[in-house]
Amino acid sequence: MKDLKARALQIHRVLIQAFGEPVWGNPMPAIDELVTTILSQSTTDVNQVRAFKALRAKFPTWEEVRDAKPSAVIEVIRPAGLANQKGPRIQAVLKEIYEERGSFDLQFLADLPFEEARAWLTKFKGVGPKTAAIVLCFGLNMPAFPVDTHVYRVTGRIGLRPEKMNVEQAHPHLESIFPPETYYAAHLNIIRLGREVCHARKPNCSICPIVKLCDYKDKNL
Repeated sequence: MKDLKARALQIHRVLIQAFGEPVWGNPMPAIDELVTTILSQSTTDVNQVRAFKALRAKFPTWEEVRDAKPSAVIEVIRPAGLANQKGPRIQAVLKEIYEERGSFDLQFLADLPFEEARAWLTKFKGVGPKTAAIVLCFGLNMPAFPVDTHVYRVTGRIGLRPEKMNVEQAHPHLESIFPPETYYAAHLNIIRLGREVCHARKPNCSICPIVKLCDYKDKNL
């Protein structure tokens, strides 16, 4: 594990040199992050953004989304796909949060121990480890390491996690090998690496900044 931690830190530093210190360009309140991340499940970034903008245009407040007819919410978020599942899921989460807290302000989670905050979010149906981690990391600036499709693929390919480790197991694993202060930048830079270089079907190893640190290169090139 000690060697793996050292390697993870080295990979992080090389990606910082290659891509720079990333800055998330669209910070939102935690409740907005929660809804938009539910919309992002099994769809593209473009469609997720379209659906979120349409939802906010149709229903300017979360109270209106909560109280709307399910069919109206489903119709407006169709660009995100799986609208029949995502619409009721969003409304149910909003209703449960409001019933428990009396508002949609999730800032209180930042004052809780990390594991307690994560457990509070994941108790809602449809809010898994990735969704919770995104809300905590980007909505509340807490030390979470979200594992999306790109992060899962790339970390498995380069050897930062066991190949057979599932997505849920990857969250605590990656949080254990990266220093907490690197989570934000490492997450975003690994996503960028996955999108621009380490493609799912054919990774472009010839231009990869971390090729010398990669298990895939040793096995396949």
